[in-house]
Amino acid sequence: MAEARRDDEVLVGDCVALMARLPESSVDLVFADPPYNLQLGGELLRPNNSRVDGVEEAWDRFADFASYDRFTRAWLDGARRVLKPDGALWVIGSYHNIFRVGSQLQDLGFWILNDIVWRKTNPMPNFRGRRFTNAHETLIWAARSAESRYTFNYDAMKALNEALQMRSDWLLPLCGGPERLKQDGKKAHPTQKPEALLHRVLLASTKPGDLVLDPFFGTGTTGAVAKRLGRRFIGIERDKDYAMLAMKRVAAVAPAPVDLVTTQAKREEPRIPFGTLVERGLLKPGDVLVDASGRHRAKVRADGTVISADTKGSIHQVGAHVQGAPACNGWAFWYLEQKGKAVPIDLLRQRVRAEMGTAPS
Repeated sequence: MAEARRDDEVLVGDCVALMARLPESSVDLVFADPPYNLQLGGELLRPNNSRVDGVEEAWDRFADFASYDRFTRAWLDGARRVLKPDGALWVIGSYHNIFRVGSQLQDLGFWILNDIVWRKTNPMPNFRGRRFTNAHETLIWAARSAESRYTFNYDAMKALNEALQMRSDWLLPLCGGPERLKQDGKKAHPTQKPEALLHRVLLASTKPGDLVLDPFFGTGTTGAVAKRLGRRFIGIERDKDYAMLAMKRVAAVAPAPVDLVTTQAKREEPRIPFGTLVERGLLKPGDVLVDASGRHRAKVRADGTVISADTKGSIHQVGAHVQGAPACNGWAFWYLEQKGKAVPIDLLRQRVRAEMGTAPS
């Protein structure tokens, strides 16, 4: 039977067992950084014979691929049970495991949306010179099902990328500097992920107040970023030492103000008819609209239509007509002549939204 529980809490124990105790369909997003099953053969040495710190912990060891596959299916099945119908999952891995994980995802009914390549700005060098330098990891983003109406904050990702569409190859550095947790001068966790990576994941695919589950919480990167962005989280970690570090780390994070982490897609903004600008006095009958080049002109009418030299209609219809185009976004096409300057009419629309308390953040 599912237990009632608090949010923003780190649960210590086996993730499959603990997910079974969470309420069904209660989680908006799962971010998973499972063991990679690296299966390294012997020590990795630099050319000077110094030892390279690898992942040698027991939690990354599996007897064979079949054992790893059973483990993967168990935690994925648990994650799918707790996801809401419109929820989604992110999982990160390397060439050692990500293809096996992807196959299990599809077998369980997840619907893959993207595979993201995290290209590292500072990857570990290839010391042996027998392969290409392994400079990336892969993330799979999948909806719970093909019918899921998952969250994607497209405009936020575009803004984050200087007004360009965000691509599926992300250039980000490894976790380092003050962000890298250490104990006795050594890495506290061998595979700590950078907060920049989780910032992008959570900003892209969640909303403030959403509940994020990380079944392999480690030292709490997901929780730290979720708290900062106003998202709730559940972290599950079976190693008590990692869990204690995570709790301490997350406790030190201050959430950002809600109005600074709320995103709204343009298509979700409330509709403002052009005539509203006339009703509110932001435009007057007879005001002249021009296009960016100054070639086309139209006058505003009292009923919210506009009239050019040879046609009248909505800002969209007249904009399309004067260009000889099949369609036109009049909000982007027309400008208002004010004191010798051309002001986009869309700025006037945003002013109305602000007055209504519905301006995008």
